[in-house]
Amino acid sequence: MGLKQNLHKLKEKYKGKKMAPAFNAIHTFLYLPNETTHNGTHVKGADDLKRTMNTVIMALVPCLIFGIFNAGYQHYLATGEISKAAGFLSPEFWSMANFSMGAWKVLPIVVVSYVVGLAVEFIFAVIKGHEVEEGYLVTGMLVPLIVPVDIPLWMLAVAVIFGVVIGKEVFGGTGMNILNPALTIRAFLFFAYPTWMSGDKVWVHGAVERANEIAGGANVDAISGETILGSLAQNKAFDYDIMDMFYGLIPGSIGETSTLLILIGGLFLIFTKIGSWRIMVSAIIGALAMGLIFNGVVDQGWIGEGSKFFSLMSTEFWHHLLIGGLAFGIVYMATDPVTASQTNRGKWIYGFLIGFISVTIRVFNPAYPEGVMLAILLMNVFAPTIDHYVLQGNIKRRAKRLKVKTA
Repeated sequence: MGLKQNLHKLKEKYKGKKMAPAFNAIHTFLYLPNETTHNGTHVKGADDLKRTMNTVIMALVPCLIFGIFNAGYQHYLATGEISKAAGFLSPEFWSMANFSMGAWKVLPIVVVSYVVGLAVEFIFAVIKGHEVEEGYLVTGMLVPLIVPVDIPLWMLAVAVIFGVVIGKEVFGGTGMNILNPALTIRAFLFFAYPTWMSGDKVWVHGAVERANEIAGGANVDAISGETILGSLAQNKAFDYDIMDMFYGLIPGSIGETSTLLILIGGLFLIFTKIGSWRIMVSAIIGALAMGLIFNGVVDQGWIGEGSKFFSLMSTEFWHHLLIGGLAFGIVYMATDPVTASQTNRGKWIYGFLIGFISVTIRVFNPAYPEGVMLAILLMNVFAPTIDHYVLQGNIKRRAKRLKVKTA
């Protein structure tokens, strides 16, 4: 007897009992539901929540694979075991050591994210007596991509529990939350353990320790894994060109570095109609607009080189999309259909403000020069308000048209 038949027997055995949601979830995850509707009229469609979540995961997989490679590449680059001058086509660039080192660090983060998050989901489903929802399938993939490669696993587990319980379950589960769960987890990590979410050592695995080992125990403090945003926030120079930033060969969160792959993922989400192109385009416009304003302030001489804001303000306005997590946040976080605005006009406003506020926070908060997380969470809260006023505006316009016609 096959696995499907055995799971179906377990479903029937535990039907109506406390553990029924757990067996139903396993069966539904592996196979199509074997229940069909018989009465009434129903709208039939090829997509459901599970297929929607799987589509988003497919868009995220390239970022994960590249993040694994880049974690290893940045490690060996920082320790001097490979040379940046070797070039893209060199054997050492494509060495399997880069992938194996990256996989050794990244895959445990993915496993912890899914095991802990789904365990919380199962517990709540059993306690509350409802089906296990597929919402965490995407959250579980997003979380490893937005954290540093050296984040302690116990710390990640605590944050995941907090994010799933406080960010989603207390509101009623998938579809009821007002905050993006993945960003809630990252916000918890940042405010609870700030030294593990900023600084210049956490983005490149074991760089200083490995360099000391190679140097025979000498103290090699100069090697670090500081991000471009971290350097700019301290008015320091960095050794990365535009193509490095575009391809993602820079330190940063595991999946946020490659603008190229994020762009491809965004186009895929638009093509499959999962992600809103209005939110993506308006967020990019908002970020570029704020970047242009800051560039204008510098060009007018209102901010001098001695200012702590000078480097980030003088950064080319379109470079903001290539560094940090802005592009990743716009494509995969801001477009979350549960927490984003629902009206078409509201999506334009919502997205524009995310981009605008992200660059503003990035420039004016040198201690934490990445503002897209806070911008999206802030706009998650205001999304219902934006939709309310958009709907009220439509109602008033229609009332005026009706009044004119009946006059």
